[in-house]
Amino acid sequence: MPRAKRSKQYKRLMNQYEMNFGFREPYQVLCDSQFLEAAIRSKMDIDHILKATLHGSTKLLITQCSMRWLYARTNEPGIGAVIDFAKERLERRRCGHHPSDYPKPLEEVECLHSVVDPSRNGTNKHRYVCAINDDEIRSTLRNGIQVVPLLYIRRSVLIMEPASSTTVKARSRDEKAKFTAELKSSGGKGKRKRQQEDADDDGNDGRKEGAEPTNLEKKTKKTYGRKEPNPLSIKKKKTEHKSQHAEETQPKPTRIAELEEAKPENEAQPDTAGEGTGRKRRRKHKSKAAATGEDDDLQVEGDFGGR
Repeated sequence: MPRAKRSKQYKRLMNQYEMNFGFREPYQVLCDSQFLEAAIRSKMDIDHILKATLHGSTKLLITQCSMRWLYARTNEPGIGAVIDFAKERLERRRCGHHPSDYPKPLEEVECLHSVVDPSRNGTNKHRYVCAINDDEIRSTLRNGIQVVPLLYIRRSVLIMEPASSTTVKARSRDEKAKFTAELKSSGGKGKRKRQQEDADDDGNDGRKEGAEPTNLEKKTKKTYGRKEPNPLSIKKKKTEHKSQHAEETQPKPTRIAELEEAKPENEAQPDTAGEGTGRKRRRKHKSKAAATGEDDDLQVEGDFGGR
C-alpha cells in the first residue's frame, strides 16, 4: 500500500491524465515479463496494489511476445509460477507478431512500442498504463511516446513515475489550443458588444435614422435611486393598547358641563308661557290637613302673644 503523501500524488496525477487525455476506468495496464517476475517473487497482490496506486479499477494485459519469452525461460527457477499467474489472471493482448512470421520472439521493446503506438506518430492511442521493470523499455516509452503513465517495482514497492516532459508539453499545447479556440468563438460577439456600447455612449442608440429598434435596443438602462434602509436595522415602533389610547383621546368635561350636572333635578324652570307654545307649569295646592295644621299653629302663637 502506498503511503498517504505518495498516494495523493498518484491520485492527482491520474486525475490529470483523465481530465486532459481521456483516461477512463478500468485502466488497461500493459505488463512486461520482468514486472510479473518481480511481483511474484515479492509475493505482491498485484490487483489490490494497482487499484490502490491508480485509485481505480484495472485490467491486466500482456502481449504474445512477452508470453513467448516467459516460455523460453521455463527451466529457470520461479518462472513456472509467473507463467501460471499470467495464464490465469492476465488478458492476452494480440500484438500481431505470429510465430510463423517470427520464429524467434520479437524483442519486448519493439513489441510494446508497436502496441502502445501502432501508427508510429508518438501518441498513446489506446491509453495504456505501462507496468515495465526493464529500464530500457521504460526510457524508450518515456521519451518516444507522449502521455504514457509508467509503473515499476523497486524493493517490493510499486512506484509510479511523474509525468514526462513530452506529456507536459502535450498538456500545455492542448490547453493553449482550447484557449485560442474559445477566443476565436467569442471574438465576433465581443466586438459587436463593444460597438454597441460605444454607440450608446455617443447618444445615438447605435442605429440609423428611420431604422426600427431591435429587442436589444429597446432595453433601457437601469436607474439607480436612493436605496431604502435595511428593514432589520430599523427600530420598531412601540404598539400602544387601544383602551389607553381611547382614554387619552377622550375630551375632558368642561366647567359648564360639570355645573349643569350638579344642578338639582327639581329646580324650578323659568316661566315660558308667553314665549311660545311651551307647556305651562301648574301650581301645586296644599292639602286641607296641612292647611288646618298651619292655622292652628298661628292661633296658638297669637294666644301666647296676647297674654
